[in-house]
Amino acid sequence: MRLDKYLANSGFGSRSEVKELVRKGRVRINGSPVKDAGADVKDADSVEVDNKPTKGMAELGKPHWYMLNKPAGIVSANTDERDRTVIDLFEKEGNRKLFTVGRLDKDTEGLLLVSDDGELGHYLLSPSRHVEKTYLAKVKGTLAPDAVERTARGIAFKDFTSKPAKMEIKGTGQDGLSEVLITLTEGKYHEVKRIVAAVGGEVVYLKRLSFGPLMLDEGLKPGEYRALTDNETELLKLAVEKERNNV
Repeated sequence: MRLDKYLANSGFGSRSEVKELVRKGRVRINGSPVKDAGADVKDADSVEVDNKPTKGMAELGKPHWYMLNKPAGIVSANTDERDRTVIDLFEKEGNRKLFTVGRLDKDTEGLLLVSDDGELGHYLLSPSRHVEKTYLAKVKGTLAPDAVERTARGIAFKDFTSKPAKMEIKGTGQDGLSEVLITLTEGKYHEVKRIVAAVGGEVVYLKRLSFGPLMLDEGLKPGEYRALTDNETELLKLAVEKERNNV
């Protein structure tokens, strides 16, 4: 692979930006400075940028998975004419073909997975896999006495009937709002808000806490992300495989 392509795919910038790195002598191959951005990089080669090793050719072939603490005001899309997007937050990752695994509404915060692994991403989003997602909702108004039971049975709307979901009423916060945990196995448009509205409340704040076996990393501030560990990626694969065997 050409050195400039290798560096761009590794997240060091555009082709023109990585060529500038090479021109300034900031890149070494096997310990030797290189000035040719078209130099060939082989599997066994060690490539360093600013004296720090890159991940290597073998890593480039592996899918990339990230956990993002999505902030409010950002849309779950690759491009948008009006608003900043989730993928805009990943500019430093270079030209990888990243996409959001599912979506969160513009005003919803919390755990969102971003990847370039189309196959596993597809399986995680398939309704037949029953992958659970848990949300914390702050709710205004008084929920019906049978809100938990109705949510567990599934609620009929004009356009669909929600699958059975779990609702846990945690109590009232210092702001006077009810705090409710809702766990879904599907992701219909505004589903949490519509379920809460159907049982007498209004969601005024919503945050996703978990996706399948993964919990939101509390160390991530809104807008921050990190790569999933190998163990976390394996947990996602195991969750899909478990549901596949149950279908």
